[in-house]
Amino acid sequence: MRRVVFNQKGGVGKSSITCNLAAIAANSGKRTLLLDLDPQGNSTQYLLGENPDTTNTIADYFCQTLSFNLSPKKPAEFITETPFANLSIMASAPQLEEIEQKLESRHKIYKLRDLLNKLEPHFDEVFIDTAPAMNFYTTSALVSADRVLIPFDCDAFSRHALYNILHVIGEIRDDHNEDLLIEGIIANQFQPRANLPTQIINELIAEKHPVLPIYLNQSVKMRESHQAGKPLIHFAPSHPLTLQFLALHDHLNNKKRTKKTTAR
Repeated sequence: MRRVVFNQKGGVGKSSITCNLAAIAANSGKRTLLLDLDPQGNSTQYLLGENPDTTNTIADYFCQTLSFNLSPKKPAEFITETPFANLSIMASAPQLEEIEQKLESRHKIYKLRDLLNKLEPHFDEVFIDTAPAMNFYTTSALVSADRVLIPFDCDAFSRHALYNILHVIGEIRDDHNEDLLIEGIIANQFQPRANLPTQIINELIAEKHPVLPIYLNQSVKMRESHQAGKPLIHFAPSHPLTLQFLALHDHLNNKKRTKKTTAR
């Protein structure tokens, strides 16, 4: 299963959600890969520390696709092991910004999908973190993914952005990836005692948008886990926010199993 976590709006918790769901999948025994396609590298820093020692990054892979090489590196050479069992990462690098225009002009939009196809036998779950922009890398991720998760931080600005995101995903599905499905909208940094977040969520549900039933509450514990460089399942396994992430992970996997059973 390949999941991309995407929202064009910044500050909605994409990297936090991507890393924590990936860490839970890995902790449950699944061979898990996280791709960090955001040049800021928040997921990379979260899992590897502030100054990660990575020489073969996702940027290096894309650079390789731009040049003829008689001895290209194998896909596995661009993967870095994290300190957490079963969890690997293709780390980000600032060079992603430098080469983006060249990749786009040379129509390399399917190269990420080619890479993931080659890696598919080695991983049970793939999570893709994207920048808060509809750029070459985000498009590549949507072209390569099976499912999209949309973080949503329950305010009016996010709501307006959401409608545009749904339109963009529809276009990607029509033009490049007909199997791409919106797996759900994740209410993040939710404040259960405030009226506005609940009102907005209820209105989205009334509009038949796929809001997932588990909401992720706002908590300083998330920032503390960033500082410690440990996803919540390792940093605070019994914290209420960790339990919400576990419930979200279980819900997504139950949905997947239900769809497989129905297909049979």
